[in-house]
Amino acid sequence: MKAPIAVALDAPNLSVAKEWAKQVSPFVSTLKIGLETYLRDGKDSIQSIREISDCDVFLDLKLHDIPATVAGACKSVLGLNPKYLTVHASGGKDMIKAAAEAIPQTLIVAVTILTSIDEKNLQEIGFKNPANKSAVDLALLAISAGARAIVCSPQEVSEIRRNVPKEIVLITPGVRPLGSNANDQQRIATPEEALTNGADLLVIGRPITSADDVGKAAKLISEEVIQFI
Repeated sequence: MKAPIAVALDAPNLSVAKEWAKQVSPFVSTLKIGLETYLRDGKDSIQSIREISDCDVFLDLKLHDIPATVAGACKSVLGLNPKYLTVHASGGKDMIKAAAEAIPQTLIVAVTILTSIDEKNLQEIGFKNPANKSAVDLALLAISAGARAIVCSPQEVSEIRRNVPKEIVLITPGVRPLGSNANDQQRIATPEEALTNGADLLVIGRPITSADDVGKAAKLISEEVIQFI
């Protein structure tokens, strides 16, 4: 049984990303490929990683632009057939609708509030409400526009779970096993806390990929996560 973990392949080059993918694939359900890899190594990098792994592909581009531009960007990755593709919920209904219509076979994932942002940062960029309320409002807006998955911090996931249909996939970054370094994440939780609060998929990067033995770290964390499913 694979754990519901999306390993963030934020590697310094494609060779390392592929090696990480190979090592973690027996233990996790999903590989998350972000802007760093996509911009540096291009579309072919996605296909080359897919060829060595049976995991779902989570294309984390966090699109945020006018609706026509986002629709065009989504169409440009149609051939990659990712299971998940991220957009920013703050882009608004029209933008999210355009994304969902442009790539209907992919789950459009609306990112609510980045886990690197704390309450002070949130106020500085103009949000009137605290993170918990703001994340719920953004999630509901995104779902009404066609998003089928939501990214939120583990600290907001329980409230969002109570307010959205059960078929909506809730994805939580900022997940740190006990004893792990928080790094640049602010609103974090353990795998047990995230799953208990309603998360469906956990994004875990550095606790796995910074380990001396990446495969072993993936195995151990996966075993920890499976206990709580």
